[in-house]
Amino acid sequence: MSDAPIYALSEEHQAIRAAVRDVCDAKVAPYAAVVDEEARYPHEAAAALLAADFHAPHVPEEYGGAGADALATVLVIEEVARACVSSSLIPAVNKLGSLPVQLAGSEELKKHYLGALARGEGGFSYCLSEPEAGSDAASMKTKAVREGDGWVLNGTKRWITNAGESEFYTVLAVTDPDKRTRGITAFVVEKSDEGVSFGAPEKKLGIKGSPTREVYFDNVRIPADRIIGEEGQGFEIAMRTLDHTRVTIAAQAVGVAQGALDYALEYAKERQQFGKSIADFQGLQFLLADMGMKVEAARQMTYAAAGRSERGDDDLTFFGAAAKCFASDVAMEVTVNAVQVLGGYGYTRDYPVERMMRDAKITQIYEGTNQVQRIVMARQLLAGVQSEL
Repeated sequence: MSDAPIYALSEEHQAIRAAVRDVCDAKVAPYAAVVDEEARYPHEAAAALLAADFHAPHVPEEYGGAGADALATVLVIEEVARACVSSSLIPAVNKLGSLPVQLAGSEELKKHYLGALARGEGGFSYCLSEPEAGSDAASMKTKAVREGDGWVLNGTKRWITNAGESEFYTVLAVTDPDKRTRGITAFVVEKSDEGVSFGAPEKKLGIKGSPTREVYFDNVRIPADRIIGEEGQGFEIAMRTLDHTRVTIAAQAVGVAQGALDYALEYAKERQQFGKSIADFQGLQFLLADMGMKVEAARQMTYAAAGRSERGDDDLTFFGAAAKCFASDVAMEVTVNAVQVLGGYGYTRDYPVERMMRDAKITQIYEGTNQVQRIVMARQLLAGVQSEL
């Protein structure tokens, strides 16, 4: 027999999955449809996740958090997304917004803001994109200018998830226009800071329970100790952050795909046509088999990427991009096919697969479109930065 490792979740990780699923079945899934229908923030899910310490599981224990590793965080997000993708953006965006502080912030900044996040004193959003700077984030126009012993921020950020709900924001701003990416710096901004305001919620195809707004900075004064890392390191910190958090988007995609597959399987066993269950028809069996196969492939790629995230492996950039790209493409395909399995019923809002299909689409777009992910992967391959499992 070989001494090669057996690829399976540890007992601790299995227990985390079971605990999150119990919370989601009881307190998240029952509200998913109404949250989508009313396009409102999932307050019930937010309260349940906070009570169970699943709202920001990645925060280290030394700052009062649960201290979940990257795989455990992926499991939390996957299970919440299986029930409600909008709700899964609570732990996912809390990690996205706060990870720059965790990666590069001063010890004082970590204690203050990671501690506040862990205690449930406010969520954390991430302000990178702008009206004219999406995939080309280096073209941002938001500026931060030194004034006295602090900074003054002016500009607009767009597509900011949970904007208005979150209390804290990692904001990328230009501090030296002549240096392009090396002239961008990261700051923590608070919702209560004078000059911070928000646009109207976007009217979206999916994830309607997670508000997406513009964030405006009008002469917002930031103390010097709110800088994350050093001046000019912001873009590098932002890209390092995305290497890790693209894995959480992959987890969302796996979760919604699994939720759609679960529902399609149950429906296929119960639905009768031509005197028998439609699950007995070989054509449908082939469709379901492909759905299950691809969900599991996406899951394994996502977990492999989570391992690299936890270890900080050199090939994380490739694996993070690959997992996000592959899993989100799978999520879109599987949710569309789940609608097909349900036929006319799948096309109505009375059944959840229609919502899941709409929610899945965004996973192919945010934190870098899948076209951008393929550019990232190709660059990594050409540079020889990829390892075997």
